[in-house]
Amino acid sequence: MSTSSETVTAPVAPVSGPAVRGTRLTFRGAVLGRPGAPVLYDVGLDVAPGEILTVVGPSGCGKSTLLRTLAGLLSPLGGTVEADGVPLAGPSADRALVFQEDALLPWRTLRGNVELPLAISGVSRAERRSRAESWLERVGLSLHAGQLPHRVSGGQRQRAQLARALADSPRALLMDEPFGALDAQTRSGMQDLLVEVLRGTGATVVFVTHDVDEALFLGDRVALLGSGRVAAVRDVPGPRDRGAVDDPARAALRRDILSSLGS
Repeated sequence: MSTSSETVTAPVAPVSGPAVRGTRLTFRGAVLGRPGAPVLYDVGLDVAPGEILTVVGPSGCGKSTLLRTLAGLLSPLGGTVEADGVPLAGPSADRALVFQEDALLPWRTLRGNVELPLAISGVSRAERRSRAESWLERVGLSLHAGQLPHRVSGGQRQRAQLARALADSPRALLMDEPFGALDAQTRSGMQDLLVEVLRGTGATVVFVTHDVDEALFLGDRVALLGSGRVAAVRDVPGPRDRGAVDDPARAALRRDILSSLGS
């Protein structure tokens, strides 16, 4: 089930504004999956520093496998997967993974959960407290910092998970359907929050979702997976605005993606 190994080149990062500190993520003819059970073949894809790439496709097509490979949890079965031109050699604090389930430790407060990766990185107690409180404020959880996870809503737990993921200043944020379990209103608010808190970080984002509208709102580009390959990578017409849903170019892209998914 091989396809062309041509790498899809990412757009050049803008030269104006704050310095981009995200990492470039590159697949070169990569075969992805578990030993004896490949699910994606001959993947050629380049994600630019600071870009938000959304990934859509039917269930079981390899979206989570692609993300876990980028996180260093799975090794490519063939080809290479690189961060800034260096083959991945396992997990790294530079690449934070965010799951659909919030994965917060139930015995630690929201502040304690956000501080955890900083403690693992050896950040001093005073510094990690300061950074945790700063991020909790940015995601609107200052008043809940001392609460245990079961005392807050699902949306608030996902806000805390986002703060935890960003607190240690990762260069790439890998998100596996993080808002999929939320109700529509909370999900929309989390999408807006993600765009807001990412502003100025320069982090590269790869965001897996089943929701085409979410992919089009968040993504600078959309990668469509299907039939064991990256079937297409499409630029998303700007601007990133919920009012742009009726833009003819965006509406046409939405129809194309839904058609490719068989909807």
